[in-house]
Amino acid sequence: MTDRVRQPSPLSRTALTRRRLIAGIGAGVTAFALPRSGLAAAPADVAADGFRVLHARAGNARLRGPQEAPTPIWGYDGLSPGPTLRVKQGEELKVRLVNDLDQATVIHWHGLRIDNAMDGVPHLTQMPVEPGQSFDYRFTPPDAGTFWYHTHFGSSEQLARGLYGVLIVEEREPPQVDRDLMLVVDDWRLMENGEIQPSFGNFHDAMMAGRLGQYITLNSQDTLDLKVKANERLRLRIVNTANARIFGFRIADHVARLMAADGQPCPPEIMRDGVLRLGPGSRADLFLDATLKPGASAPIQVDDLRGGWLDLGRLVYDAGEPMRPQALAEPTALPANPLPKTLDLGKALVLDVPLDGGGMGMMMGGMGGGMGGMGPGRFNGYGIPPQQRIWALAGIAATGHDGPPMFKVDRGRTVVLNFANRTAFPHAMHVHGHHFRQLTPGGGHRPYWLDTVIVDPERSESIAFVADNPGKWTMHCHMIEHMAFGMAAWFEVT
Repeated sequence: MTDRVRQPSPLSRTALTRRRLIAGIGAGVTAFALPRSGLAAAPADVAADGFRVLHARAGNARLRGPQEAPTPIWGYDGLSPGPTLRVKQGEELKVRLVNDLDQATVIHWHGLRIDNAMDGVPHLTQMPVEPGQSFDYRFTPPDAGTFWYHTHFGSSEQLARGLYGVLIVEEREPPQVDRDLMLVVDDWRLMENGEIQPSFGNFHDAMMAGRLGQYITLNSQDTLDLKVKANERLRLRIVNTANARIFGFRIADHVARLMAADGQPCPPEIMRDGVLRLGPGSRADLFLDATLKPGASAPIQVDDLRGGWLDLGRLVYDAGEPMRPQALAEPTALPANPLPKTLDLGKALVLDVPLDGGGMGMMMGGMGGGMGGMGPGRFNGYGIPPQQRIWALAGIAATGHDGPPMFKVDRGRTVVLNFANRTAFPHAMHVHGHHFRQLTPGGGHRPYWLDTVIVDPERSESIAFVADNPGKWTMHCHMIEHMAFGMAAWFEVT
């Protein structure tokens, strides 16, 4: 395949067709900008007992545009992303997963602080849902915000095939925006015939940065024109569903305000240089005022990993009258969620968690054989033998459910985790069932509650959270191949 990197420029459908990025690694975005009715056009399947039924099954998506053959994918109800689920804060959500695939699966509700039994981690919180079987998820989300749901079994394959969707928990009192839209960011590794390249969980990906795709789609198509009116205010919910890629994202010529990170409100903050850095699994809510003149346009872009920007779509301004004479006043912060008021660092359980392994890592040849016996084959996501695990947390290579817990902690106690990245690659460290603060030197913390933090090579990040959600929880790198090959652990809140 020939790579073609485009610099910012006015877009046309022809210019975006068969978009390519860097050979061998690539980058990509699947962007969905949709009305409040959600992603799925088909009517919802609701059982007689009120459960929203989601079928994990094969489907097709025209990732390369309407003139090319569709790509076989896996998705909830055969869609990728699956149907957007919306629920009001404090209302119960009931979802029945029906597995129509030929391998086991589960649903993990990413970023939600819900009952442990509903977290969707196979062998830790539930057994895998075998082909032809079903499982009922039932919980009441305590937090309003942008979340997502995705497979947590055989994730290198199932996630790369498209098995995920968006969950929106709406505020009790909606903020002042004109439209609420979603941009679901992903990269796809496709072959020349448009099918997904089946090298899932291969050793090269696992020991390096993870599975990185080279093909970009917008709204499951090849391009997206998002029509706006001058002085309209948009709420953009951006979700990075990629297996391993960190995205730099921006909408050129506009001021974007970060209003929430990983589903949790934060003080409104103008993006530095207009760029959002978003790791795998992370979300961001941006408020953007359409302040250009009627008839104007502006590209939607991601970084191309070579110092430039790749155009993915456009904001296209209606040529008629503006929505209002001038843009709205600066937004106030979104309503706070019921998170802990304080972090008792003085009585915290403090743990050093070095991140080791991988290509060019400290553990090459170690871990009971290191690379010994490894080959380019596939894995099921939970069957890697110990001698073939090449990543580790605090010297332990696990899958997030096997072996003893990394730690046990009494409910209500603060936990501090000091991540030190001693590898050649970044890691997006994700903690289930809780949100945390990034600590700063001197005992302070950054003004965000997160569930995933990027730890860059040769850097350290310290996080703190109140262990207020009882049960067995996993934490892992959200570069999925790193997780599957050892960079995972679990802890217990008693």
